[in-house]
Amino acid sequence: MNENKKAATQVPIHALLAGRWSPRAFDAARPVEREKIISLIEAARWAPSAFGDEPWRYLLWDRTSDPVGWQKAFDCLSESNKAWVKNAPLLILSCAGSLFRRDGKPNRHSQHDTGAASMALVVQAVALGLAAHQMAGFDGNKARELFAIPAEYSPMAMIAVGYQAEPDLLEGERRDREKAPRSRQPLGSNFFAGNWSIPID
Repeated sequence: MNENKKAATQVPIHALLAGRWSPRAFDAARPVEREKIISLIEAARWAPSAFGDEPWRYLLWDRTSDPVGWQKAFDCLSESNKAWVKNAPLLILSCAGSLFRRDGKPNRHSQHDTGAASMALVVQAVALGLAAHQMAGFDGNKARELFAIPAEYSPMAMIAVGYQAEPDLLEGERRDREKAPRSRQPLGSNFFAGNWSIPID
């Protein structure tokens, strides 16, 4: 693990969580093994969800086994993301369903639950020695059309997965960001003790 990227926490947290971050430098020559791909989605499958409804759906494109599909998914990305995702061997798209599977009623928790599944997936990536980077910069409507995503599902995030490469693979600002220490807002900015006006101590 790049110690410069380990989370500087106020108290210790699990190493997998402290070591999870979103790199952009991927080793284009090293594919993700099939058993590791299955391990990633198994982790997502066992995430919590309201009523155990599992409202998430994931599409996966492995450049080694499906270069045409991978290229179509890549073409959905923003230009700024294409500049570095070009080296990622695996692309994954998370989608959140709007209706409960069990009764067809609206599910207002589905995006939260899909995020939980994606967090499980990216933490599992760390456990497997992989890197994962979630992105909002993609054309969800284009993805919906290209991959026949049903209307009741919302494309949420594209996730690049692979083996991390050296930061110097990147250029300019991206390289500098890859090397810079991570930071977060102080705990009291986002976490409160019983009332919104009372920052947690």
